Amino acid sequence: MEFLKIPFSDMQSLFFRILLKYGFPEHKAKVCSDIFAENSLEGIYTHGVNRFPRFVDYIKKGYIKVDSEPDLIHSAGALEQWNGNLGPGPLNALFCTERAIRLADEYGLGCAGLSNTNHWMRGGFYGWQAAKKGYVFIGWTNTEANMPAWGAAESRLGNNPLVIAVPFENEAVVLDFAMSQFSYGKMEASEQEGRDLPFYGGYNSRGELSKDPGDILKSRRTLPVGYWKGAGLSLMLDILATVVASGSATFEVSKHDAEYGVSQVFMAVSLKKLSNFEYVGKTISNIIEDFKNSSSDEMNSEIRYPGERVIRDRKENMLHGIPVSKTVWEHIVHL
Repeated sequence: MEFLKIPFSDMQSLFFRILLKYGFPEHKAKVCSDIFAENSLEGIYTHGVNRFPRFVDYIKKGYIKVDSEPDLIHSAGALEQWNGNLGPGPLNALFCTERAIRLADEYGLGCAGLSNTNHWMRGGFYGWQAAKKGYVFIGWTNTEANMPAWGAAESRLGNNPLVIAVPFENEAVVLDFAMSQFSYGKMEASEQEGRDLPFYGGYNSRGELSKDPGDILKSRRTLPVGYWKGAGLSLMLDILATVVASGSATFEVSKHDAEYGVSQVFMAVSLKKLSNFEYVGKTISNIIEDFKNSSSDEMNSEIRYPGERVIRDRKENMLHGIPVSKTVWEHIVHL
């Protein structure tokens, strides 16, 4: 597969022009194009440049309502519930991240539940936003059914991504992962590149464990992380997202023609409200230092904390350009 190296500013500018063409007001087009471009800059191509054509397709099909804004449906102190009105998922998610932060400023901890929204693209983006402002962030979303319960032959669980982020020096430690061993975006990218997955990622049509992303995408039977533990966590995240957001559950989202109308939760903790605030930075640094002192295994692999690769990729891609499949880029240009 042939790859191009696209400068960050060029990608950002093209996304912006396309979103204007499809009805976005300037301020919304700017924020949304920034999110897609930054996800790509930081190496999350599956939920950045590679996902952008599908985002535009959902706009054209009416799943994403360009003009919609979130509405407050209930407030109870540090907890709020919002209806996303099927607005652009990244914009709704960024809004609720900011609401959780403002509530944390007032109460120490803030929580915003968001119903009837669209795919947030890369959940880690919101973790980075909060953590770099000095807040702990915890957020998750449900999805359509795309993963089987442990021991089940059909998919009734979502892979329900979970994000946990904490400030660290001038950056952050950010854990962002789906409940499936590999996200669907990762498997789609591996299939396009003609590569097998490095570990078993799901089942083929014969019910056999497989590393072939194409087989798994066809069967839609992904392997839960931690086997039964990941399946159980997925179920709990779906229950909590549905209840806290007063929204749709995975089984209800799955009745649609495509994945939209999902439920999400955004939580923030103000570290400044903690009695040990002045020591928090040093505490996190000590933990990371001890973690990094781990001896590498016989494969001599690098010991990295969650989010460390993002920092490296951000610098590399800003300097040399963002790697994009020529086919994907030509598709986007034609939009």
